[in-house]
Amino acid sequence: MTKTDSPDSANESPLLQRLKADLKEAMRSKDAGKRDAIRQIMAEFPKLTIPITLESGKKTTRLKKAAEITYDDIVGIVRSLAKSEQTVLEMTDTKTSAYLEILQEYLPQLADKETIVAWIRDNIDFSQYGNKMQAMGVIMKHFGKSADGKMVNGILKEWS
Repeated sequence: MTKTDSPDSANESPLLQRLKADLKEAMRSKDAGKRDAIRQIMAEFPKLTIPITLESGKKTTRLKKAAEITYDDIVGIVRSLAKSEQTVLEMTDTKTSAYLEILQEYLPQLADKETIVAWIRDNIDFSQYGNKMQAMGVIMKHFGKSADGKMVNGILKEWS
């Protein structure tokens, strides 16, 4: 164990380890944009809590330790930051920003429109539903977080 490793570093999520390593590298290379973006992600970690019950019976929460932060926790944080940045960019009529590109490096690849359409064509029988939008739950359950809900919604609205 080196001086910078914590005892819990072996139990940390690989994505958390990658964030920490990228932060160190950004600091060494004096890449302020990447450093600040990673710090922004890590600044959201205190929002990650675990519900607990005290001896008195009172219910409360505590912060997650580094070893308890999961891949899904980090992806959720990055996804929410990216979504808010996209909202800001839409309001300013800008396509992308360096900050958004850095955030997208840490997000899993989303399913593209063609993949979603092909799966819908092969697996969904719209005659079972009153309207097409009722199939959205089944589609999102299949794709999980790898599909953008807005894209699936748009595909179903366009479906003929």
